[in-house]
Amino acid sequence: MPHSHTYIIGEIGQNHNGSVDIAKLIIDAAARPVMDDLFQLELPRMDAVKLTKRDLNQELSASQMNRDYNSPHSFGKTYGEHRQKLELSDEQHFELYQYAKALGLDFVETLCATGCLTITKYFMPDRLKVASRDLTNLPLLSALAETQIPIILSTGMGGFDEIDRAIEAIQHYHNNISVLHCVSEYPTHPDNANLLSIKALQKRYPEFNVGYSDHTVGISAPVSAVALGAKIVEKHITLDRRMKGTDQAGSLGVDGIQRMVRDIRLMERSLGVEDVFICDSTVGAKHKLERSIATNKSISKGSVISADDLHLLSPGDGYKWHEKTAIIGSIAKEDIPANEIIYPKHLGLQ
Repeated sequence: MPHSHTYIIGEIGQNHNGSVDIAKLIIDAAARPVMDDLFQLELPRMDAVKLTKRDLNQELSASQMNRDYNSPHSFGKTYGEHRQKLELSDEQHFELYQYAKALGLDFVETLCATGCLTITKYFMPDRLKVASRDLTNLPLLSALAETQIPIILSTGMGGFDEIDRAIEAIQHYHNNISVLHCVSEYPTHPDNANLLSIKALQKRYPEFNVGYSDHTVGISAPVSAVALGAKIVEKHITLDRRMKGTDQAGSLGVDGIQRMVRDIRLMERSLGVEDVFICDSTVGAKHKLERSIATNKSISKGSVISADDLHLLSPGDGYKWHEKTAIIGSIAKEDIPANEIIYPKHLGLQ
């Protein structure tokens, strides 16, 4: 039976803390094989990793860039210095692109400004991601779409009106668009996750892949999103959730990556087809456990079998209760002990 395949993106973002070496270790974690030990299944691993690139000249107002930044997660005295510390150069992004591709992973980039398109001089990402905050940044959307690279839209800060306008801007250049339900709350409270938005997006945009960008804690929400039909799942990943950085605690560590991907892949296999049927693997259990018509007392050869002589016992390879008229009123062709299944041979039918 064919299985659906969810495109799983491990969002590194800036969890690399400005280090190419840390980024490579996170990519290694995303590329690890995934197994289900109980059934000895080798499952498809994560499909892609994603990095984020900013152009600080197009990031924030001067006053915001120069403001003091005293957070425990700060990498600089001002917010601008903090952001600069976390930026990797175009060449470093290219190095990580090559590293991920060598491991068989797709490479997705969130580009936060038109100035970030300089990376395309070095390589073309497999997909471009639009962060929720840029859903209404129509000039950026147009510039990204002009590259003809497939685009993924995150919708955590917009409704249908904003999404419609974003799609319209992209469609001037191409239609290779995916739309992700997202809630821009870090971490997202369970009451606010509203996974049924996935269904609403599917109905509104049936021509596009619809998925889920997750900011909840744990893996239940992304797995549930797959059950609702999400074709793409994105989740923050890191080496250690205790590392310095604002996104680390809300990310999945190495073991969490494995658990999420395993459970999503098992969910894909579990969905099956829209039908009700007896699976081949349950036939043995059906014969062993289902009930059949049996005697509740000893019945002598030549006796007429009545309803009062019958009840139901396992195994399930005999007559079913809806077939009782084949037994009631019949003459026993041989002795039948108490609490035994009645078979056709007892009625002289074989």
